[in-house]
Amino acid sequence: MDVANKKGNKDMGERLNRLSRVKPRSDIDSVAHAKQYEGRRAFDILMEAQSYWDNMMRFREDRKRNKRYCYGDQWQDVVTVEGRQMTEEEYIKSQGNVPLKNNLIRRLMRNVIGVYRSQNKVPTCFARDIKEQELGEATSELLRYNMQLNKMNEMYARTMEEFLISGFVIYRKHYGWRNETLDCWTDYVQPNNFFIDNNMRDFRGWDVSCLGEIHDIDFRALCNKFATSPAEYDRLAKIYEHARHKSSLIDTCEQFGYSRRQNYDFLYADDPTRCRVIEVWRKESKPRYRCHDYNTGEVYKIEVEDYYDMVEAVNADRISRGTAAGMSEDDIPLIEATWFVDDYWYFYYLTPFGDILKEGESPYEHKGHPYVFKAYPYIDGEIHSFVADVIDQQRYTNRLITLYDWIMRTSAKGVLLVPEEAIGSMDINDIADEWSRFNGVIAIKTKNGVPMPQQVATNSTNIGISELLNLQLKFFEDISGVNGALQGKPGYSSTSGTLYAQQTQNATMSLLDMLESFSSFMDDGAYKDLKNILQYYDDKKIVGIVGSHLGINVNPQRIRNAEWDIRISESTDTPTHRQIANDFLMEIWRAGQISVQQMLEVGDFPFADKLLQSLSAQQSQLKQGQVPDGVSPELQRQVQQGADMNAVNKAYNMLQQPAA
Repeated sequence: MDVANKKGNKDMGERLNRLSRVKPRSDIDSVAHAKQYEGRRAFDILMEAQSYWDNMMRFREDRKRNKRYCYGDQWQDVVTVEGRQMTEEEYIKSQGNVPLKNNLIRRLMRNVIGVYRSQNKVPTCFARDIKEQELGEATSELLRYNMQLNKMNEMYARTMEEFLISGFVIYRKHYGWRNETLDCWTDYVQPNNFFIDNNMRDFRGWDVSCLGEIHDIDFRALCNKFATSPAEYDRLAKIYEHARHKSSLIDTCEQFGYSRRQNYDFLYADDPTRCRVIEVWRKESKPRYRCHDYNTGEVYKIEVEDYYDMVEAVNADRISRGTAAGMSEDDIPLIEATWFVDDYWYFYYLTPFGDILKEGESPYEHKGHPYVFKAYPYIDGEIHSFVADVIDQQRYTNRLITLYDWIMRTSAKGVLLVPEEAIGSMDINDIADEWSRFNGVIAIKTKNGVPMPQQVATNSTNIGISELLNLQLKFFEDISGVNGALQGKPGYSSTSGTLYAQQTQNATMSLLDMLESFSSFMDDGAYKDLKNILQYYDDKKIVGIVGSHLGINVNPQRIRNAEWDIRISESTDTPTHRQIANDFLMEIWRAGQISVQQMLEVGDFPFADKLLQSLSAQQSQLKQGQVPDGVSPELQRQVQQGADMNAVNKAYNMLQQPAA
């Protein structure tokens, strides 16, 4: 009894220690481990993201230089002259010259973008199971709808322009409200606002562990995205108090259509009226179970806390039912679970002040981040763009043009030499005026040994500059792979049409690797679009978009359960393809294999809609016993008599039957 009382008194007076101090901390669950240091958690993520952003400084500088050369600002490189740094433009002007330029890069880019547009490629869906191929066209229709909604044809063209300038393009695929519509959207991401794990070496981007984007938005857009209650609105108003009060100021951009000079900083926006939000997607880790259900063949992951309900309980139930059915325990299909450390995508929306506006695991069924990116070429973590390859040729061309202009301006062109002894009563200025005047008269003194006034003109421009310019233009074509045939230049009179076509094809082959790499980027984006569409579109919307396409009874659940493969192929929406398809339909109609109505529904004829409406009206009139236009007089008479309904059916069938 005394021992029990003593033990009870000891328990009553025992000091309680914090569990976090006495229990070993596990960092397997990286998010839960970081939440133990809530005060510094956001700053740790910010510092990691900033280090990645700072390491991309050289890429941003190269992109800025490439963009300058592309759009004609080609004399801004800094040079050092007698210990003083200045731009090349300032140096040329200080010498009394004019910094001339002939922008060949812009013309080159327009040609490549024209080649891309002429391909007219679109993503197309194919079901992996041949029995589900009938759903492929219906799913492709969903993708085409989303592409039209996001105006992807224009997006792809402008993205190709960015691809040529910087070699790095990014899209953001997400679901939300825009333009009063709740749908799947595609956003172009400005590369200067994007950062990515610099340890990535896989050109497919599969080994990336951290990436994100810097958003500069106004306070109203900020509240629209993150404020779900008055308390959260007050919190945002307090965090972004400075930008909120500045929001009524006029934008600091001086002229519309021209970007302001930006001093890029990770934490602070140049525009004081904008609220900076830093979006970070990072690979986190936590323990999970990987399950293999031998009964269904499924492989899936579950949380550790769900192990008993989803594995132990299910296996116990199967053993009970199996033994009751006379099955041996070894022959009962169970769920096999393996513990492992899973890495998954986790997002953060952060303020520069260390606040977490929103966080969570990826909400997408594809379990990835919303970004699609492509770097070309990406070798050892380096990007070398298409424009960067021809900058040296552009610089040398500009130098030759400027030199040519300087020589012509400084060479003697019609200089008048007048001996002082020959000047008569006229002033030297009057002589200069009379010399350049039509029917001018100059009074001079003639004296033995004194030469007459004479004009001096020298041709000092033929010193090989023209040959050097032609050489640089040839280098432009050789280095870029865009020759005269691809640029649309007329061939020589001795060039055959076959040879010219072959030259054009060869030039396209030199660009094929870059174009196919961009198609791979389109492929990745379309795959993420499809995953989002199948996740967020409800059954009613899918049926509303697709309908009964080509006679297929659309089952949204079948579409979602099918395994899809997306390929980038030539679009059927080209004049050549339409002509081939229409000719084929005409041939099988003449052969009596299809009706006129089928030909108009499947074909692409400019008058198809009106003609189908007319046929539909005729069919409706025949069903009601009326006389439509275009029916033979004999059938008209029988229909008007109203006695022979076989005649009505005969006329109706005539419109439905194939050609005889």
